[in-house]
Amino acid sequence: MEKFFAAVQNMFKIPELRKRILFTLGLLAVYRLGAHVTAPGINKERLEQVWGEVSGTLLGVLDLFSGGNFRTISVFALGVTPYITASIIMQLMPVLSPAVKKIQEEGEVGRQKLNQWTRYLTVVLCAVQTFFVATWLNRNGVIGDTWWATAMVVITLTTGTIFVMWLGEQITERGVGNGISLLIFAGIVIGLPSAIVQVSERVRAGDASQTLGVIFLVVILVALIALVVYVESARRKIAISYASRRVGNQTFQGQETSLPLKINMGGVIPVIFASSVLAMPQTLFSAFPPDPSNLDTTWGKVHTFFQQFHGGDPYYELVFISLIVLFTFFYITIVFNTDEVADNLRKHGGFIAGIRPGAPTAEYLNGILTRLTTVGALYLAFVAFVPQVLLSGFRVARLPFIGDRLDAFLTATPGLSWIPTGLGYQFFFGGTSLLILVGVAMDTVAQIEAQLVMRNYEGFLGAGSRLRGRRS
Repeated sequence: MEKFFAAVQNMFKIPELRKRILFTLGLLAVYRLGAHVTAPGINKERLEQVWGEVSGTLLGVLDLFSGGNFRTISVFALGVTPYITASIIMQLMPVLSPAVKKIQEEGEVGRQKLNQWTRYLTVVLCAVQTFFVATWLNRNGVIGDTWWATAMVVITLTTGTIFVMWLGEQITERGVGNGISLLIFAGIVIGLPSAIVQVSERVRAGDASQTLGVIFLVVILVALIALVVYVESARRKIAISYASRRVGNQTFQGQETSLPLKINMGGVIPVIFASSVLAMPQTLFSAFPPDPSNLDTTWGKVHTFFQQFHGGDPYYELVFISLIVLFTFFYITIVFNTDEVADNLRKHGGFIAGIRPGAPTAEYLNGILTRLTTVGALYLAFVAFVPQVLLSGFRVARLPFIGDRLDAFLTATPGLSWIPTGLGYQFFFGGTSLLILVGVAMDTVAQIEAQLVMRNYEGFLGAGSRLRGRRS
């Protein structure tokens, strides 16, 4: 711990690093300040009523990544969500378009061009999303029923998102890096103090079982954080050998290196995709509710089914876990092309010992990647599932055959009665937020430590030890 505090002091001894840290903190303060500036024409009382009806829909996912700004419809209501969507689309485009792939292979010039396209796409997506948000606010009576009120919301939210995108880029270039991720991180962290206060009040007002429940919650939280840190920093290193080669009059000696493959290459993207897909039905019912007096229609019956299809329902959890696994394999297949990696190794004279270059190397890498992706998908499903069960419970009564008996047993057993209903805390402690918080913290600390080591200062773990982020 002494070395950690010494490293924190060293951070502020280096003028350039101190300037970057203070610059980052200043822009994060500006971002949080925008959360208290509401868009013009918003009826706050009506907005609170509407949020009581739609908090479990796709709008709740948007509120998570906006740091609570969407709940108040502040000028930064959409946060970095349009930019993240545009980035994912541009990341997938090289696979779908040979022209985009050719630009990607142009090096730094191609990267700058794709970044510019990402900004343009962000503006387009933001304009479309803000129009739908304004229409939703209009239909629910949150803003006035005029074209001017709708236009003001569209202009304000679009401008706010562009400003947030600029803040993120400035943090990346002139701050400590990871600008967009740090903005999301700040939005999630800002809710932790209120969550701690809520838990403390429950403990003071409750009985011994409440205290035991909180202790259990803290233990599970610490264990999950340790698991996330371990898995996110883990690498499967594949030994790569380069043969001696002659270029002109120079001879380059052979060398040994390694190809590090992460266990969780998909990051938090598969969990976001799965959560968004499962939130879509509730979003549709919020926009187009059935007639309460006639629920015998097809739309009414579907609505009745999805009233029970939410976090804690066994069928929901089964579909949720299945989607996480499916999206993990899909996303990694897109972002990591084993044929391309094998071809690049062959072109540069690299090979894996005992494996022939070309197609055999691609098959070997594909086998390793499949095993890593399987472990990574199960890890993501576990991290997303456990917090949801702790807070929302697991409604065992919905299980076929043994559901009623198992529910009666758990309800009557001290210490297990919380399983069907959850621990009852309302703050957001989900797998998505946990993955973002730990991952961004690891990346940021690793970048700061690299700056310290480069200037001959000891890192956070002392000499000879290095913290490694997800990108290492």
